[in-house]
Amino acid sequence: MNSIRRHLLIALLGTLCAAMLLGGWATYRAARDEAGELFDYHLQQIALSLRDQRFEGSAEALARDERLDYVIRVWDRSGLTLFYSRPHGVLPEPTRLGYSTTETVNGAWRLYAVQYHGQTIAVAQPMRVRERKAAEAAWRTLEPFLVVLPMLGLLIWWLVGWGLRPLGRLAKLVEARSPDLLDPLPAAGVPQEVRPLVDSLNDLLDRLKAARDIQRAFVADAAHELRTPLTALQLQAQLVERAQSDEERNAALGDLKEGLRRAAHGVRQLLTLARQEPGATEAPFAPVPLAPLIRQSVAEHAALAEARRIDLGVSHAEENLAVLGDAGALRILLANLIANALRYAPEGGCVDVSCGIRDGGTYLEVADDGPGIPLEERERVFDRFYRRGESGSGLGLAIVKTIAQRHGATVRLLDAKSGGLAAQVNFRNKR
Repeated sequence: MNSIRRHLLIALLGTLCAAMLLGGWATYRAARDEAGELFDYHLQQIALSLRDQRFEGSAEALARDERLDYVIRVWDRSGLTLFYSRPHGVLPEPTRLGYSTTETVNGAWRLYAVQYHGQTIAVAQPMRVRERKAAEAAWRTLEPFLVVLPMLGLLIWWLVGWGLRPLGRLAKLVEARSPDLLDPLPAAGVPQEVRPLVDSLNDLLDRLKAARDIQRAFVADAAHELRTPLTALQLQAQLVERAQSDEERNAALGDLKEGLRRAAHGVRQLLTLARQEPGATEAPFAPVPLAPLIRQSVAEHAALAEARRIDLGVSHAEENLAVLGDAGALRILLANLIANALRYAPEGGCVDVSCGIRDGGTYLEVADDGPGIPLEERERVFDRFYRRGESGSGLGLAIVKTIAQRHGATVRLLDAKSGGLAAQVNFRNKR
């Protein structure tokens, strides 16, 4: 099981052990240096204290004392040994006067040699004695820490648990959230290290709440929009069943087909509106050239305009002009504006589509010469299911407004120069 507390305990105890070992090694080195200086001083003092001694009959007595770490040897001018404290041992030969370190089969030795009245006095000591004393000093330093190490482990375990309590409280708060309760988590009193997690969770909760609201709005819109046409379809189907003649049956079938068409159009509009809600799509934004976009949309609506003898065309299209956005969504926005203009333009009328730069921003405009919209209704027409007449689903301009808001743009309904209505979309993100 992956545990932050266990990982922290292992890391902290491992760091403490490593620091203790490093401190022990440093203590050992320092103690060895200090012991070396002290023992060197003893070597010198022993050698100097033997300058006035007579070395007759004392060698055997010294040799029997196994507790003596020092070895003493005295030569005369001819190299004859006058005194040897360990006559049966292999001892180093001094290489120079003063201090020196010599290797033998029994290990390293530290020597101090001095001459006095033709005699050479050498005092030696095994280096292992110094190293043992240094190790004992280092152990005495580390021993208290090793004793309290288990208590340190328990203390660290408790402190880590105490420090992780905010995560436990946060987990309980998240556990208490439900699809009906997506309120943000409280940020007051949250530790600085946990604050990014709380902010991320709140952002996730906001997006979940937005998605839930979108779903509920879609269900409500679908129920509202489909109730009437489905009821009408049922009545029209009954009329087909009750028709007494071919003429009545054909008329009823025509009404039924028209009702099906309107219902299918309403469903498509609902789906389009749901897909364009904030948070409902993850399509990345990219530069979208506007001139090709309006030419393509005009070409797609040319047959509908021709059927109503409406002059549909591009009045102005500034080349090399683009906005940052979703090309598919902007195509839907423009298609709804053109379809709306064709619906209300009079037969034989005119619909002009244009794009360009005005007042430092990019605009997209569809103008018709229809009856227009009174000023007091121009805000209401963006509401869902608000119809200006009997035709339409009442969702076209709502879809336009939703897509515009997603792109950081605004939609305005103005008086067209031809006397009708001009729907203008103004983008702030000019490219």
